[in-house]
Amino acid sequence: MELQNTVKEALNALYHHPDDAVRMQADRWLQDFQRTIDAWQVADNLLHDTASNIETLIFCSQTLRSKVQRDFEELPSEAFRPLRVSLNTLLKSFHKGPPKVRTQISLAVAALAVHVPAEDWGDGGIVTWIRDEMSSHPEFIPSFLELLRVLPEEVFNYKIAVRPDRRRNFEDELASGMETALNVLTACLNVNELSEQVLEGFASWLRLRHRIPASALASHPLVLSALSSLNSDILSEAAVNVISELIHYTAVRNPDEVASQMPLIQAIVPRIMNLKAQLRDPSKDEEDVKAIARLFADMGDAYVELIANGSDESMLIVQALLEVASHPEFDIASMTFNFWHSLQLMLIERNSYVAYGSEASVEAERSRLLQVFRSSYESLVSLVSVKVGYPQDYADLSREDQKDFKQTRYAIADVLIDAALVLGGDATLRILYMKLVEAVSNCGQTDWRPAEAALYSIRAISDFVPTVDGEVMPQIMSLLPKLPHQPQLLQTVCLVIGAYAKWLDGAPSGLSFLPPLIDILVSGMSISEETAAAAALAFRHICDDCKKKLCGSLDGLFQIYQRAVIGEGSFKVSADDSLNLVEALSVVITELPSEHAKKGLEALCSPAVAPLQDIISQGPVVLGQRPARDLTVHIDRLANIFRYVNHPEAVADAVQRLWPIFKAIFDTRLWDMRTMESLCRACKNAVRTSKTFMGVTVGVMLEEIQVLYKQQQQPCFLYLSSEVIKIFGSDPSCTNYLKILIESLFNHTTFMLTKAQDFTARPDLVDDCFLLASRCIRYCPQLFFPSPVFPCLVDCSMIGFTVPHREASKSILNFLSDVFDVANTSQGKPYASIRDNIIIPRGAVLTRILIAALTGALPSSRLETVTYALLALTRAYGVKALEWAKDSLCLIPPNAVTEIERSRFLHALSEAASGGPVNGVMIPIEELSEVCRRNGSVQDIVQGALRPLEVNIVPVS
Repeated sequence: MELQNTVKEALNALYHHPDDAVRMQADRWLQDFQRTIDAWQVADNLLHDTASNIETLIFCSQTLRSKVQRDFEELPSEAFRPLRVSLNTLLKSFHKGPPKVRTQISLAVAALAVHVPAEDWGDGGIVTWIRDEMSSHPEFIPSFLELLRVLPEEVFNYKIAVRPDRRRNFEDELASGMETALNVLTACLNVNELSEQVLEGFASWLRLRHRIPASALASHPLVLSALSSLNSDILSEAAVNVISELIHYTAVRNPDEVASQMPLIQAIVPRIMNLKAQLRDPSKDEEDVKAIARLFADMGDAYVELIANGSDESMLIVQALLEVASHPEFDIASMTFNFWHSLQLMLIERNSYVAYGSEASVEAERSRLLQVFRSSYESLVSLVSVKVGYPQDYADLSREDQKDFKQTRYAIADVLIDAALVLGGDATLRILYMKLVEAVSNCGQTDWRPAEAALYSIRAISDFVPTVDGEVMPQIMSLLPKLPHQPQLLQTVCLVIGAYAKWLDGAPSGLSFLPPLIDILVSGMSISEETAAAAALAFRHICDDCKKKLCGSLDGLFQIYQRAVIGEGSFKVSADDSLNLVEALSVVITELPSEHAKKGLEALCSPAVAPLQDIISQGPVVLGQRPARDLTVHIDRLANIFRYVNHPEAVADAVQRLWPIFKAIFDTRLWDMRTMESLCRACKNAVRTSKTFMGVTVGVMLEEIQVLYKQQQQPCFLYLSSEVIKIFGSDPSCTNYLKILIESLFNHTTFMLTKAQDFTARPDLVDDCFLLASRCIRYCPQLFFPSPVFPCLVDCSMIGFTVPHREASKSILNFLSDVFDVANTSQGKPYASIRDNIIIPRGAVLTRILIAALTGALPSSRLETVTYALLALTRAYGVKALEWAKDSLCLIPPNAVTEIERSRFLHALSEAASGGPVNGVMIPIEELSEVCRRNGSVQDIVQGALRPLEVNIVPVS
């Protein structure tokens, strides 16, 4: 009684106390209470107490539902019957009580059925039990109908802590009871006030997808009731749900199954087609229109294979779907978008035509169907392209609504791409061009929105317009300079220019359009930050695709670049967007001969180098005090230059000249992670571009990094070294300094990572350390495996691969997989014996920690990476690995994992050790993971047994 009062007091504080701190404390206490064994009895008592208020009832019903779902194993086996009696009593007593409470109790009973086999409920399992209860107590039928509705939904509820075998058995039990369930629902149809509840229950049972013959369903009273309700003035939501489920029930992907489903399809489709006129009925409630549209969309999605044959009946459905797509409400129109995409795939992909045999027959049928659906997709383009226009009140919309509008445009762009794939880009472009001409002629300077919408649509299909189009594209390019410089319109114009850069390069007249189009981009850089961003991106595309044409115009391009980068005049290009201009000039310079490229590269670097020189010239104190952004904005530009100017020797020379600047920044800003990352990225890009031309500078750079890393363990030094290893790892002339490098870096890193907390504190360092180690395995195993750092890294990985950080954990696991797999490559095979000397003494511990990770030490989202590492270990060590796995599993108590579950898991590993396919062994491994994670208590037992943080490091001899 005392604990019951404490619960009520905590609930009163949670809902009514004015102090936030008190409410939070009450909430924490209640959450902790729900996890206790006492919560069973207290929640049950308070639910049976007629004096309990609504807050207490809701909390206790949720608690009891949660306990049954997650903690049923806490109870002794004999507790089932009294618990069922109590829940049954509550279900009856709340038949007219708060709906939220009744639903929670229904869910608790359903969860109990998932846990407890059918035979414990009596002959026929829970479904027969429900039927008998309804027969004995007709006054409580609504409560039992709700239970009947939620019951099949619990098949897919993975919050219920049951073993996979039991979950499958429960589904089979419901399948066996389906006829009984439908008979119960049918018997309740005659009661008008229950019809909605009955149909909701029917929809729920249909979701199980257990096959009742379509011919039987076509004439079933529940189906007929749902179909007849479509004629009502107000649509029944439950009936719509039933018909939607019936549509998906009859969906077939195999042509051989169509005939068996046809009786039900023929019962459904005409009834839905009769609703088409209501889509445009202004007197119809919007929710009803949405429900009708949903049925048409479901029909399109489910029957797309049948519709794709192009029959007259199919085209009636397509016309109805066009009607839905034309609806002014985007939420309704967009219901059809998935259908248009699926139909496009059916029409375009060759797999759809395999039955036609010869190439000629395939092409003939493909051409026929494309012609059949041509007018439908042409109509679709006209209907949806107008929906991308900016609303009149766009400026007044909230940030969230503006974001939703952009998502709307993206969705419509995808539909236009589907249409372009069916019609061809040139035909789609002609439709959109006519929209553009109409918009420009009708609206002129007053309303820019229709023109912007047409241009947005034209941009969306740019990848599908032939670069040789000489009919429409020249007219569009001629029209662009005449459009007003309204900001949103100008932004889209700039993006269209960038999107059609390939056309400008390929078209015979493309060169003549470039000057006025570049002028538009220059204007865009001056209007607003948004137009400047679009213009900078387009400038990059123009230079990338038309670089050969622009080589003779470098002086003009440099003027634009310098104005944008330096920020002269009215240019509004942000520092981030200026990187597009850097890349643009870089790719043009790449096209120049070597001598000209060196001069071009120097001019390109100059606006970034000069400010850095100026800061450095003011002395180390000033250099150390400047905000990181003052440096990184220029270093990031140099990084992009080194990445995109593909003249290896010229870049190597530039880096050698700039090294004193880099060294000054390295030495003075060592503490500054942001600046170090920027500088290392610049060096990495230079190494990647210049490769062996960087030889001299790389040696100096690596010496600097070793010294700096001892003082400040910046992760970026590791990823820069990783790039060097990739380029120079196999070069015999670099053996000595690379060996010194990796031993220095790894020694200092492993010295810092000696306990689990170290990994949690520095996940970025862990990530880059083990990425570098994997690089060493691939590119210089001859240096890595004989080195004394190899066993140190293995030991380090054992301490840390259950680190919560996703990327760090993944890098460690991938490193271990690479170690286990090393004998699979000719380059790594000679080092298998060294690997074995390190791994075999640690094999039992490694296996135990991997199985701990698999069973709960790491989130289930990392299951694939953990599994691969475990399978790699098993393949490498065969019988030894199986023994290690068996010993680890023996640590887990039998109440957590049964002998059968252990055997299945070990058999899967044995199959993997014998070279069996990975896909074939995944299910038993995933099921062991699920079993061990089924609730918090079991997971604690398993992890307590496997002790993933307890690492018995083997001393290195």
